[in-house]
Order: sequence, then structure tokens, then C-alpha cells
Amino acid sequence: MFSSNRYIIPLFLLFTIGLTSSLKSQNKYWVFFKDKNGSTFNPYEYFDQKAIDRRIQNGISLYDSTDFPLNQKYVDIVKNLSDSVSHSTRWFNGMAVYANISQISLIGELPFVESIEPINLVVRPANCELDYDTTFSVNQEEVLRKQTERMGLKVFEDNKIDGKGIRIAIFDGGFPSVDKNPAFEHIRKENRIIKTWDFAKNNEFVYSYMNHGTMVMSCIGGIINNKKIGMATGAEFLLARTEIKREPYSEEENWLAAVEWADKNGANIINSSLGYTYHRYFPHEMNGKISLVARAGNLAAKKGILVVNAAGNDGDNSWKVVGTPGDADSVLTVGGIDPETDYHVGFSSFGPTTDKRMKPNVCSFGIVTAVNPNGITTTQGTSFSSPLVAGFAACAWQTKHDLKNMELFKEIEKSGDLYPYFDYAHGFGVPQASYFFKKEEVIESMKPEIPKSNQPFELIASEMVLKVIINKEFMPDSASKTPVHLFYNIEGSNGVLEKYFVISVNQQDVLEFILTDYKKGEKLNIHYLNYTTTYEF
Repeated sequence: MFSSNRYIIPLFLLFTIGLTSSLKSQNKYWVFFKDKNGSTFNPYEYFDQKAIDRRIQNGISLYDSTDFPLNQKYVDIVKNLSDSVSHSTRWFNGMAVYANISQISLIGELPFVESIEPINLVVRPANCELDYDTTFSVNQEEVLRKQTERMGLKVFEDNKIDGKGIRIAIFDGGFPSVDKNPAFEHIRKENRIIKTWDFAKNNEFVYSYMNHGTMVMSCIGGIINNKKIGMATGAEFLLARTEIKREPYSEEENWLAAVEWADKNGANIINSSLGYTYHRYFPHEMNGKISLVARAGNLAAKKGILVVNAAGNDGDNSWKVVGTPGDADSVLTVGGIDPETDYHVGFSSFGPTTDKRMKPNVCSFGIVTAVNPNGITTTQGTSFSSPLVAGFAACAWQTKHDLKNMELFKEIEKSGDLYPYFDYAHGFGVPQASYFFKKEEVIESMKPEIPKSNQPFELIASEMVLKVIINKEFMPDSASKTPVHLFYNIEGSNGVLEKYFVISVNQQDVLEFILTDYKKGEKLNIHYLNYTTTYEF
């Protein structure tokens, strides 16, 4: 019998729909089963050795029930009652089917069916293509230099760190020219594209379709004209085509299939520059618990994978908030900053989640230089912030390969240049490579117990007013073109930020607060030049 949850269709609704629809019209559904009775499983035949090693490192059973196959009898019965079938999910014990109202009603009556969930359909736009070009414009070369330098590429290079031994799965809309593009020659030459799969067409060929995946991969490990576009130039790759151009919307279904495939094939990191928002969900549902992909992201994390996901590009429209699966608590969600201003870029989606958890976790450039099938290009979106951080994560993991995935997650947060300060636009800031080599020094610099003479600003409180004064020696150089910002937020007694700001520092007397405007228990958190302090009202 059908459940009556938010996305589950009860039988009476199916028949109501049937009154106004042709019985022959098809829709797509998830059919979830109650159990896996009778299924057998051999992890040593199913998993890549890296997947087994990851489970052992994280203390995860090789015989977890979520990895067992579906009951084949259930699958066959549902298949025979459906028009056709698509992907299945071991983790959630279900299969996707095309069926009309009459068929899905019969399926819903099967005693082993737990619930049925509709899969929405929309149309996706196409991309355009241009001639190949390997020439940098001045601006492109400057952005390229900054996008890796901002996270400390030289520190990794000086320590011979390039992500070697880390396997990264990329979920995207296609990877045209990756099999011949010079930006990936170093990867092809060493056979580091381990596996590929097109979840739309169910074959291994992914080197066509949308350019987006090619640009994303370049921001993880590409090299052009001897210049690194991303940091993890020594990593291994799994390439999954999950997004479909000008076809019915089934990307979320493909994402779910791809995450299980990536796990099976030994991924250490998943980069997903994708998000699902208004086509299926509402902003209030971005709590990490409703969407299948958010739950799958959390389950992947439980299996030892670091999942890195773009925050989304809805910051300047009515949606505003981080999309799913970026709303999942165990997904490292990446926001975007502008290379020119060095703070939040307008389109980058905001946190918190609807259950008030901090998102994004960290941030990186949202305007980047990348490589597409036609050459060097400048492009934008948190789609490219995410792979920059995924490449960083691979390098960081190489330095401390014994870390578990969620330990690395926390270390990347701590490496953020704003940490322990955070807000809902930047998270903990831009991850820094130096953290993974000078940990004690970095941690010391974060502590508020810095001698007063070394503090870049001080708080001066009178009976009515609190002032923030920048110490003279820490004022920005007026001749410098590098922006210097002060970050501050007001934190409620429940730990949730009520408001947050970024301001340019151009005078010593930089902030003033009327104390009567704030409630007891509220906090003012301020970050400036690697120093963070808190004032309790």
C-alpha cells in the first residue's frame, strides 16, 4: 500500500489523475521495496579494491545491507507490470520505472512494495560550441593564477603534492574532448581515467554532450600551456554523465545511480557541480532530509567518501538558498567569491539550511579560467568553485592519507581563511594549503589570546556605544590593489546568525554599535586579518 508522505502518491490520487489522463500516458516513478529477502552479496566481486580499502579504513562493514542487490523476484514482477525500467538503487532499495496510471496502481498493490514516488519531468537547455583556442587573454591568465594561488598551490607544489593516489568521481552533463584535449594529456598518458559511464544512455562513452563537465574537470586537474588550472593534476578520475540536454528530467535519478557506481568503483571524493531546486522542491525543503540525493550524499559520506557539491547559483534570484544535495549535513558545500573583490559573488546561493545549519561550508572563486572543448575560456558559477575545492581536498588528503573522510571535511573547514569566523555567504572562507603543513602555527594564529600589541583591531566599549578601532599599523596600504575586508556578524542566543556583513577598511574608526539595539545573549563576531574575536552584548 502507498504511504502518504510528501512525495508519495496515494491510490485515490492515482485514480483521480486517471480520470483526467489517458490510461496510456506514461509517467516515471520510483518504486521502493520493503526488504531484500533472499539477496546474496560478495563484496570482493562487487567492489573495486579501493572501495574495500576505504571501508576497512573507516571501519565500515563489507556486508552492509544497503550494498546488497535488490530482490530479483521483486524486480522481475515490477518490470513485467511496467512499460519499461530505468535505474535501480541498492542504497534505497528501489527501481525507476515508466508506467501509466493503471500499471502503477497495480504495482502499488504488490505486498512487497513499500512506497512509490513520482519523478518530475522538465526540459534542459543546450550548450553552444566554438573553435578551439589555447591563447590566454590577460584577464584569463590573471584569474587562472589567482584561482589556485588563493588556496596555496605553491605550498602543495613545494611539498610535491598533486592529489596522487586519490580517486575523484565527477558527476556532470558530459565530458566532450577530454579524450583528446591537451589540457588532460598528462592524465590520459598515465591511464588515470579509471572508468566512465553515461547514466542517460547506459554505455561507457561520455566524451560528448554538454561542455560543462570538461570545464569542471579542468578546474580539478587540468593543465594548459604548462599552467595548472586545478590543483589535483596527479589524481585518478571516474567520469559519470548524469545530466541530460534537451531530454526529460531524470538527472536526480542518474545522480543517485552515479553515487552508488562511484562508491563501487573506489571513489575517495565525489565532485558534484550540480544542484536541484525549483524544478522539484521548495526552499523550505532544503533541510538535507527530504531529497533522495541529499540522503544519498549523507549515505556516501557514511561509506567513507568526501562529497563536494556546489552551493548553487540562485543567490541573486527569488530562490536564494543552497540547493540539494548541498543542503546535506555531510556534504562539503562550496560557495563562490569574486576574484576582483575577494568576497561573495552575487549569484552564489546562501545558507543556512531551513533547519538553520551553516552552509556553505567553505568558498572559492566563482569566476574562473577553465578549458572547454574549444580552448581556454572564462566562465562563472559555483559549478567551478566546487571542483577547485575538490582538487584542493585531494591534495590535502594526500598529505594526511590516514584521515577519515569526515575528519578531512572538518580539517578543510578549519583551513578556511576566516575560521573560526563564519557566515552564510562564505562559510569558513577559502581553504588554505598552509594549514596542512603548519597546523600548530595556523591554530595559534586563530586563537583570540593574541597579545594586544599584535591584535589588528580593538573593541572599545562605553556605557552606550561599542566601537571597533583598527590599529594603525594594521591599516591597509593605500597603494595596494589587494582588497582588505572586515567581516562581522550578529549571532543570536540560539547560535543562528541574524545578519552578517563585509566592509572595506579605509579608516581606523571602522564600526560603531549602539548597545541598546542588541539583546542580552546576542554576540558580535568580527574577523579581520586572520584575527577573530567575539563580544557578548
